[in-house]
Amino acid sequence: MRVAPKEIQTFRDDFTYSNSPQAIERFPFPFPTDEYRYSVNIEPHLPKGGEGSAYEKFLDIDEHYLSEMVERDLVLKAMPDRCLSMPHMDLACWDMIERCMVSLAEDYPDYFRLERNGDHWTWDNRLLNQKDSFVFGDSSSLPLPPLEYIGRQLQGDFAILDQRDGDLFMDAGIVTCPADWSIAFDQGMSFAEWHGPVPMAHQEGVFERALKYLTAIQVGKPVRRLNWTLTINARMDTSPETYHEWGCDRTTVTPENIAGKVYLRVELQVLDRMPRSNALMFSIRTYLMSLEDICTNPEWARRLHRVMKTLPEPLIEYKGLSRYHDMLVQHLSQFDRAN
Repeated sequence: MRVAPKEIQTFRDDFTYSNSPQAIERFPFPFPTDEYRYSVNIEPHLPKGGEGSAYEKFLDIDEHYLSEMVERDLVLKAMPDRCLSMPHMDLACWDMIERCMVSLAEDYPDYFRLERNGDHWTWDNRLLNQKDSFVFGDSSSLPLPPLEYIGRQLQGDFAILDQRDGDLFMDAGIVTCPADWSIAFDQGMSFAEWHGPVPMAHQEGVFERALKYLTAIQVGKPVRRLNWTLTINARMDTSPETYHEWGCDRTTVTPENIAGKVYLRVELQVLDRMPRSNALMFSIRTYLMSLEDICTNPEWARRLHRVMKTLPEPLIEYKGLSRYHDMLVQHLSQFDRAN
């Protein structure tokens, strides 16, 4: 499916978000086996799955582009500190501008155009009817700070990780649709510190191996992985700052509404080395799919049942599934008669 952004839908209040049949087909289903355990599930970020796949381009733009840009604007107006950058990360932010603009212009020429004449650049985003000329590296020539400027034109969240002393530090980011974490809280933290709440993986050495791998990523060789959780309603912003708005949603799930109420939330996470700053750009592209839509694919429905049935208790608790996990397994069992 080629990009065809549709009318603006909402990720809050009346939740008008929905997926077309094409969006369901290209959904990055995260479970390759019948059991889920934490692992260093990293692979090169190369095209995969053919034309229209979520893995086809470096940055995936889909039918929800306009809706996500409206949602990002709402979050940043209410909480500007969801976009932050430490002073030493300025060069890395310009690295990100170049990487993203070049990629979008090459991959989606109908929607994005970039003209470069030395340091004088002109960027044309036809989806947002936005055209700007600026001097590359001169923040004063942009209408917004560099990270916010480019971040407001990209689907998904972005963190920029500074690498020093063999470790990674979350020193910049624009994060408006997180799954229960906060860039304002995690800013400046090391790799081990911001992964502190994750159960089980530490004792298995997963994060130690992952850090060693990530600090060795080379320029021009990005890598990706999938992460997942479940969320109630098609809500993008499930941050600690807005917990008072969504925390009680888990108590509203019933056997009658579970198919439309519970969403599988998948993050396509990409890490890419920046050439000037040596920082890592960490993109977190979020996809939402209701159980009802997931179960239109019989193979996915069976696999999800088996994964949920065998999920370890610490992961059930960590991912916030405790209140409705048994109900979920019971609902999915109807799609897995062989089990």
